[in-house]
Amino acid sequence: MAVEMRSCGGALHSPPCARRWLNPSSPCCSSRRRLVAVAVLKRSPKRLKYSAPRFAREDGLLYVEVDPTGSDAWKLDRIVELLKQGAVGVIPTDTVYAIACDLRSYSAIERLRRIKGIEPSKPLSILCHSFKDIDKYTTGFPRSNDVNIFRPVKRCLPGPYTFILTGSKELPKQCIRYGTTTSKKYASRKNVGIRMPDDPVCQKILEKMEAPLISTSVKSPEEEEWILDPVIIADVYGPEGLDFVVAAGNRVSDPSTVVDMTGSSPRILRLGKGPKQPWMKMISEDDEEK
Repeated sequence: MAVEMRSCGGALHSPPCARRWLNPSSPCCSSRRRLVAVAVLKRSPKRLKYSAPRFAREDGLLYVEVDPTGSDAWKLDRIVELLKQGAVGVIPTDTVYAIACDLRSYSAIERLRRIKGIEPSKPLSILCHSFKDIDKYTTGFPRSNDVNIFRPVKRCLPGPYTFILTGSKELPKQCIRYGTTTSKKYASRKNVGIRMPDDPVCQKILEKMEAPLISTSVKSPEEEEWILDPVIIADVYGPEGLDFVVAAGNRVSDPSTVVDMTGSSPRILRLGKGPKQPWMKMISEDDEEK
């Protein structure tokens, strides 16, 4: 059985899926290790970087390892092609990993929900590259107590915040409607969560897409805990029909701070990685005022 090898730090190794198939104690594996060692010694390190395959594909899943700084963004070109074709995959953000797809593809959004196993009534977030995207797909940031909140918000983005805003007419219907696909009966949701992650790899993907992505954070389907290792994500969701995983190192179990901007004042619905700003209120503070 042929195993695809890739370069990493000047040495060859097999992709995550392939590592499960190798038995270290077998004579075949011992001889394979000797062959790999010889290959590393004989081949120039400079040539080694470019001679190895760029991607590892097993069972239809494309697994792409990138530098967390986004310095090798050329590797993301294939990912962007797949997203534009309706693929559903995992990308890094400035908080946890997210399952994402093109917001313009109804079938991709339906498949994202099926892969993640989430109800149609559960809202999804939009990953944006710039404020231009936010202006296009929402009505923008409202005034709070006759004060323009845009300037303080601008200091928070890009960053680990999800802002709940009112969707505009440009927002595709599949992003704001929910219900049962069997009965074809849907209800409208006017509001949508907006993210502008401060992550180089995520920003490179959004820049190349020239359009926002629909996303949902990656959790274990059984334990309801964040999955922070991209290899484990590939193992868990690959069999469910995931098309690709962009691996940029392990994340930290700290989700975004969710702020509702649709009321009279910004309210924190969930306090996460983004710190509370002076102009934000906790829900408990609203209760105390009442």
